[in-house]
Amino acid sequence: MVSATFRFYGELNDFVARERRGHAFTTPCARAATTKHMVEALGVPHTEVELVLVNGAPTGLDDILEEGDRVAVYPRFTRLPVADVARIDQRPPGRVRFVADAHLGRLARLLRMAGFDTVYRNTLHDADVEAIALEDGRAVLTRDRALLKRRGIDYGCYVRALKAEDQLRDVFDRFGLAERVRPFTLCLSCNAPLRPVAKADVIDRLPPRVAAAHDEFSTCDCCHGVFWKGSHWQRMAGVLAAVAGDAAHCDTLVPGRAIR
Repeated sequence: MVSATFRFYGELNDFVARERRGHAFTTPCARAATTKHMVEALGVPHTEVELVLVNGAPTGLDDILEEGDRVAVYPRFTRLPVADVARIDQRPPGRVRFVADAHLGRLARLLRMAGFDTVYRNTLHDADVEAIALEDGRAVLTRDRALLKRRGIDYGCYVRALKAEDQLRDVFDRFGLAERVRPFTLCLSCNAPLRPVAKADVIDRLPPRVAAAHDEFSTCDCCHGVFWKGSHWQRMAGVLAAVAGDAAHCDTLVPGRAIR
């Protein structure tokens, strides 16, 4: 067994024991313990770490700790630039896709509204979330730090905010989503793509007032919902405009109501 000295910075201190916050402390490490193993054993999910310095040198999370190592652990940098070679990648390659745990249903719907493929079911258990993330290469969204420590999860985000719109803003900031928004292209209910549909093809499924007031519609081939630019449009477009900072992207078809 070896001992190493750790110091956690910034918001990572929220995860560690109160008496260890804001200063260096020495702790014994398990035999052949990796940086990742010890960081998580001390309470911090590896998904929240962007930079690790061991004895002043940038390192990864898989290095074996040695006697007397001094480990500095940093969250994502928002003000100071960090060299790419030093950073631990917090975002999966390619277009970011998500799986949200059972407590983040409203956030999942907002992400779908913005066009981001987000798996969500309120029956998902932690093992289900882990399996989906591993199989599809998805980033996990959760307020359960223990979930983010599961072996099969490479990417994820501990969602700190309590309100769904604030959560959306945090996720946008964390994964750099503002430039990737494709609003109202996914079904809010089942996450499947929406496609335009002729009014004549759905006229028999529309309330008379909707048929009289609207001409543009879309449908989901999975749940067979019909959508139009309804009364929720202004509010939903406003949410995306505020979060993404681009109101022009929001002038498109928005779900008004699903008819099944």
